Amino acid sequence: MFRYLQEMNPYDFQDLIAHLLRAVGYHVDWVSPPGPDRGLDILAYTDPVGATGPRIKMQVKRRADKISVDGVRSFMAILDAQDVGICVSSGGFTSDAEHEIRGQENRRISLMGPEKFFDLWVEHYEKLTVEGRQLLPLRPVHFLAL
Repeated sequence: MFRYLQEMNPYDFQDLIAHLLRAVGYHVDWVSPPGPDRGLDILAYTDPVGATGPRIKMQVKRRADKISVDGVRSFMAILDAQDVGICVSSGGFTSDAEHEIRGQENRRISLMGPEKFFDLWVEHYEKLTVEGRQLLPLRPVHFLAL
């Protein structure tokens, strides 16, 4: 699965994350088109019109190497005090980046590496659209449990 994500087109990976957000119950307002995005890839809300908070800003990176603390800090720079930030990386995060996030008191930010992404994908798979499922199709495997 990790190799599949690494070989995926970066914009397909971004769309994959947007589909997951919708399946979880968020309302995706905007997904960055190809090209420079100034650090913001997805904008979502908890309600359909964005009238109630928080605003969710996401940065999505499809890459093999881990995101460093500098990468996390540059994402935090685009977050306002009321925003929730979610940084997604198919390659995961360095221990320094994870430590930086755990130490945050004034910003609401979380990290989503490949394991967390996959767990959420499986958990919410039935709620995904057909288009979303086509980006990362899964087939259940059954075992005899005695």
